[in-house]
Amino acid sequence: MADAIVACRVAPTTVGDMSFFTNETAISAAGDGSWSTWISDAWNIGTNPNGGYLLAPVLRAMRELSDHPDPLTVTTHFLRPGAGEEPGEINAELIRSGRTLSNVRGALTQGGKTRITSVAAFADLDDPAAQDDPTRPSFTMDPPDLPPVEDCLPRSGVEQGVDLPIRNRVDLRIHPDQAKAGQAKEALISGWIRFTDDHPVDTLSLPLLADAFPPSLFGALGYIGWVPTIELTVHVRRRPVPGWIRGSFHTSDLAGNKMIEDGALWDESGALVAQSRQVGLLLTAE
Repeated sequence: MADAIVACRVAPTTVGDMSFFTNETAISAAGDGSWSTWISDAWNIGTNPNGGYLLAPVLRAMRELSDHPDPLTVTTHFLRPGAGEEPGEINAELIRSGRTLSNVRGALTQGGKTRITSVAAFADLDDPAAQDDPTRPSFTMDPPDLPPVEDCLPRSGVEQGVDLPIRNRVDLRIHPDQAKAGQAKEALISGWIRFTDDHPVDTLSLPLLADAFPPSLFGALGYIGWVPTIELTVHVRRRPVPGWIRGSFHTSDLAGNKMIEDGALWDESGALVAQSRQVGLLLTAE
């Protein structure tokens, strides 16, 4: 097992792709529905790996069991924080495989403790039935009106009051009216996002980007401490074209110390590529 994990750290699963995302979410088959992986601390928010990052190698393993390439809907429960610079074990099981969908469940374990569990339906977004039909009315969400990328501000660890190693992996530019703590005066965060090494965003990486923005409560409450995710659901709608991804997230409900946040991602063509909803726990700063 140890040898497999070491190999996983240096050999990407996609030959010729030396991107951070590919290398640092790589998996190595360990037999009997299990895979080994290495969880990097380069995607950390503070001392914990970002939840969307923890999900990425699990999605890779689940896709190995699917007859379809694209995660259409993914629901993940976060049981406890992951550990950076530590090995992980992934177990996945095919629930059902049909002509248009494959249903798979998976889990990430570290140190003998399950960190996340996930259930996903995979499809093929290149299937003709999945394409927009110009003869039918279109029902979709328009992207937010954002300033150009160069006029938006990089995500700030100083403003959020936490160290952000993930900034070396994900280039996030926040709307200038929302970049400072409490500046937006509403529970809203929006901006542009891409990988720092220009790795093309694909359907496998969209769930990670949907979890990479600061909590939208930051815009209304300012310095709010940590907002760990309890459950995250991402619906992947279309394959993104190359370029920046535009994102917008808002808290639709806050009851006690639990919040619900809705979000969406659009590609540079203006097409909606993913929607998300997550339940989070508001842990106020001491």
